[in-house]
Amino acid sequence: MEPSPISTSLSAIDTRSLVDKVEANLVGLLKQRKLKVGDSIPKEIELAETLGVSRTVIREALLRLRTMGLIESKKKKGAVITSPDVFGIMSKSINPYVLDQGTLKEMFELRLVLEIGMADLLYHRITKKDIEELYAIVAGEPPVTQYHVFNIEHEIRFHSKLYEITGNETMKKFQKMLLPIFDYVHNSGLLKKQSLLKTFVSHKQLVDLLENGTPEAFRVGMRSHLENHFARIFDQ
Repeated sequence: MEPSPISTSLSAIDTRSLVDKVEANLVGLLKQRKLKVGDSIPKEIELAETLGVSRTVIREALLRLRTMGLIESKKKKGAVITSPDVFGIMSKSINPYVLDQGTLKEMFELRLVLEIGMADLLYHRITKKDIEELYAIVAGEPPVTQYHVFNIEHEIRFHSKLYEITGNETMKKFQKMLLPIFDYVHNSGLLKKQSLLKTFVSHKQLVDLLENGTPEAFRVGMRSHLENHFARIFDQ
């Protein structure tokens, strides 16, 4: 069916509120002026005149930028550009109880990919003291069998130490943000019951690989270690 002349001449209506538009324009203005972290942003009155809106609208838009961590108030400098704590902001809004099952499983998969992929960082930055601390952590774990069921406390202690060893603060924040999700998924019934595995690499064996193996061997070992998790996610 051919579109009518009227429908072809109409354009989509912009349904964003004025504050939405000003917020987007403010971000664009800051980029245009090439402001960087620590630089002061223009005063409210200047912004209102530049964008042709009231100071009330500007104030509301700036409040949003503050909430997102893009600006903050400094004594004698007014509002300045800041580097937002992205994961800190996200953690305030992520509640595993209100995330759908698909999102929860994808977040869980992301954790598995990160831990397999951190091998090179670990080998580059791990110290003898780190190895000793990892052995101390796994010393208190029960013997591993083919029927091993992951203990969430042991998992958190061991894997949190791995994130710490990477020295990557963003990864550490990300892992901390996701811990409640891991705990929830483990205990929510979303994952199918663990079954007998033919192979399994324990935490202790992973430490042995970190001490004497290679990044590639560690990746293979971590993949095997997490095989229970992968099976429970994908084989449903």
